[in-house]
Amino acid sequence: MAQIFLSLGSNIDRERHIRAGLTALAARFGELQISRVFESEAVGFEGDNFYNLVVGIHTDLPVGQLALRLREIEDANGRLRSGPKFSARTLDIDILTYDDLSGTVDGVKLPRAEIEKNAFVLQPLAELAPEVVHPLTDKTFARMWAEYDKSKQKLWPVEFIWP
Repeated sequence: MAQIFLSLGSNIDRERHIRAGLTALAARFGELQISRVFESEAVGFEGDNFYNLVVGIHTDLPVGQLALRLREIEDANGRLRSGPKFSARTLDIDILTYDDLSGTVDGVKLPRAEIEKNAFVLQPLAELAPEVVHPLTDKTFARMWAEYDKSKQKLWPVEFIWP
């Protein structure tokens, strides 16, 4: 089975949608590895703060089918796709890595570029999987976080208990 890391984010009724996303992921994929939940300001638009975390799952689904299942979970939680790319979200679930695949697979670019760009992705990923190596940089996620310019984005852990 493939090891996959997903990012989850919400800035609309954050706690409810993150819980619903985790519940749906656990129902579909079984045991989840879950990072701490972080709060951060919206990036790329003016909006309410986000809750973000990283989740590890294992699955035999190919990348394209996994992406469809994740989209179904987003849609079931009221995700609207008609607005601008950078806008408020009930629930956003992105595939960060799928084993050590790189390139575009079934229309999904792997690994996701946000790993290197956004603290709200990299910090929880580095905490959850510190020794896992990024397939393109050949650095561990812990090393990438240690080298990240933390002045670029502010985030802070929040108390979040699930289930």
